[in-house]
Amino acid sequence: MRNQTATQLLFQMSSPGRGTIVFPPSDVPAVSGVPELPAQCLGSAQLPLPEIAEPDVVRHFVNLSTLNMSVDSHFYPLGSCTMKYNPKRHERLARLPQAATSHPYQPESQLQGLLSVLYEMQHMLAEISGLPGVSLHPAAGAQGEFTALLTAAAYFRDRGENRTRVLFPASAHGTNPASAALAGFECVQLSGGKNGFVDLDELKAQLDDRTAVFMVTNPNTLGLFERDIAKVAQLLHDVGGLVYIDGANMNAILGKTRPGDFGGDMMHYNVHKTFTGPHGAGGPGAGPIAVRDFLAPFLPAPIVTYDAAKNWYSLSKPAKSIGQVRTFFGNVGILLRGYFYIRTLGGKGLREASELAVLNANYLLSQVKDFLEVPHGDRCMHEFVASGRKLKEETGVTTMDVAKRLLDYGFHAPTVYFPLVVEEALMMEPTETESQQTLDAFAATLRTICSEPAELVKGAPHSTAVCRPDEVNAARKPILCWSAPNC
Repeated sequence: MRNQTATQLLFQMSSPGRGTIVFPPSDVPAVSGVPELPAQCLGSAQLPLPEIAEPDVVRHFVNLSTLNMSVDSHFYPLGSCTMKYNPKRHERLARLPQAATSHPYQPESQLQGLLSVLYEMQHMLAEISGLPGVSLHPAAGAQGEFTALLTAAAYFRDRGENRTRVLFPASAHGTNPASAALAGFECVQLSGGKNGFVDLDELKAQLDDRTAVFMVTNPNTLGLFERDIAKVAQLLHDVGGLVYIDGANMNAILGKTRPGDFGGDMMHYNVHKTFTGPHGAGGPGAGPIAVRDFLAPFLPAPIVTYDAAKNWYSLSKPAKSIGQVRTFFGNVGILLRGYFYIRTLGGKGLREASELAVLNANYLLSQVKDFLEVPHGDRCMHEFVASGRKLKEETGVTTMDVAKRLLDYGFHAPTVYFPLVVEEALMMEPTETESQQTLDAFAATLRTICSEPAELVKGAPHSTAVCRPDEVNAARKPILCWSAPNC
């Protein structure tokens, strides 16, 4: 039962005189006017803020929160986005005042505890990746990609090499070419092999002395491990190029294999995905990068270093650093959540988490493959891509229709229409924390939807406050302001 009154807009609930804020008497001399500020910067009237009592404000936001879908309330099978459950223990530890109240302008003498944790985090990420140089600086995965490419560009400039091209498969995350373009490189997209893997012959044809980096996700976005990744890396290294491993899918290989061991020279982590932490709504995130030793001098600053003789942690700038790509140390609150996750599970636990993620994905695949086509095999890593192509051909029901209908059953939809190499794609990633009962219920719901009358599914969702908004206009022309007075 929903409190309909509480979900009205605050302005609708407002009534003059109902505000309960009472300020204490001023303990400083009164000042008439603010002569330091120019007149055009001063308001001509009081802001038209709602006047409402505290209980009503609390009920308003609590009731609104129940309209949201989150990993705490719903199953989130978002392929490639790894919406993992966030352990509440780690949330609590990250909020301890010793960390949460630290300020980046404090002297190092007052931050030794925090710096020691970040230093240890650098080393743990180096060990997990097999790449010794680590910067915690980037703010999220996309910025991690961008930062790694800037690092690569600085490395080639230092060597006097004019390398201008970045290559990537057609199934790559869209941030790969975007990051490459922002870093000043020419983007070259490979068409991709018919079996879902990198086509070695096509890759060879594109390689020359202009090649800077090949960006590849492994496991790839089809949920398949690139079996020829060592050959791919050797081809790049033979022409003097570098291999960038998009770390979005590290959840499948933690403790099983390491990017540095199968030929990667650079990678980023999505700490908020692989090691848990709040994810979505634009942030916050954390996208540390790990690189080979010869790239470490070019990493962004600061990194945390340790002087064993003095037992002292410092914020340092690598010798040939590209400088800062954001403020201060990075998103420390998210890094701490990742640190606690790694320390809680340990090496054995991280390996088991990956094994369970792969097991869950393969179990879900086995439950849907008889009514949804899975173009790329009967086995997957942590995710797989099904196709609603036949459903659309036979009934007119699209993948987007299925996604909308899932809302009526209380499930968030999987990622749809990505990767583009699969027609009517549904990309599913259950992660390691979901139970068999949840996966069975989700698979049964998909089966039901695929057999429902087409008009019912095409009109979904039927249970939400808003049914089918114009999504393009909603993104391009958002209405950010309710028609309050003077707004």
